Amino acid sequence: MQIYRHIPKFGSHSPCVLTIGNYDGIHLGHQDLINKLLIKSKKKKLQSAIMIFEPHPREFFTPKDAPSRITSLREKIEYFQSKKIDRVYVVKFDKKFANMSGDNFISKLKKQILAKAILVGEDFRFGSNREFGINDLLKSSIEVSILKEIRKNNKRVSSTHIREALSHGDLNLAKSFLGRNYCISGKVVYGDQRGREIGFPTANIHMFHNRPPIKGVFAVKLNEEFGVANLGTRPTVTGITKLHLEVHVLNFSKDLYGQHVHITFLKKIRDEVKFESIEALKSQIKKDIISAETFLKNYD
Repeated sequence: MQIYRHIPKFGSHSPCVLTIGNYDGIHLGHQDLINKLLIKSKKKKLQSAIMIFEPHPREFFTPKDAPSRITSLREKIEYFQSKKIDRVYVVKFDKKFANMSGDNFISKLKKQILAKAILVGEDFRFGSNREFGINDLLKSSIEVSILKEIRKNNKRVSSTHIREALSHGDLNLAKSFLGRNYCISGKVVYGDQRGREIGFPTANIHMFHNRPPIKGVFAVKLNEEFGVANLGTRPTVTGITKLHLEVHVLNFSKDLYGQHVHITFLKKIRDEVKFESIEALKSQIKKDIISAETFLKNYD
């Protein structure tokens, strides 16, 4: 798979079938788009291509009010690789791109991306101030396929509904939209050893998410090992402002430092709270481990 951080110069690529979007969460709707992209590209004997934006457009326009990220850029790339997408365009969403006219964008799709067919969702908009939509794209010489929304639990499958479910700790609802358990990946780094000092050593995960949509204490899997995770600000110990992810892996003593791991969230145990003392925190951690072990005994 080839990854490009820009739209290429004229005629530098072979023709392709393209889909465009933010792909935050890579939920069932996104997966349907990607599967149809692969089918169409194979049928037409063209390369498959995906265009995503970094940062998320709403992070550019309203950074303080932008939605939390469900999926990091690295996690998106990992998924695209697993589906054997031929090329991915990670387009920088900046002032220049935001001000690009719809006509100019279509021209780039035709002459620089060499898109012969495009697959998009029903709500696709583009161009400065989102001036262009599906009807404008249909007027171009590019073949356009419009995919209808997918619904689950009487709701449209969307990144917004997934964020809401995760923020409320409803992992089962989020799973129904995602088609899988929610997962965060990151690198195991050295921490301040506070967990080890109080008898519960943890793997400290450097996340690629600035603001994940989920907080609290959870029963999780770290790769294939079960554990208890805390995703929050550790108010009893340090009271940091940035969200911190640490995992106490059950019945495990191997060295994980430097490894890239995946944390799969299986069940929310409780919200994060500030305790009056370290002893009270230790007592609660023991209860959290018991709760996690009880749940995990019956986990399939």
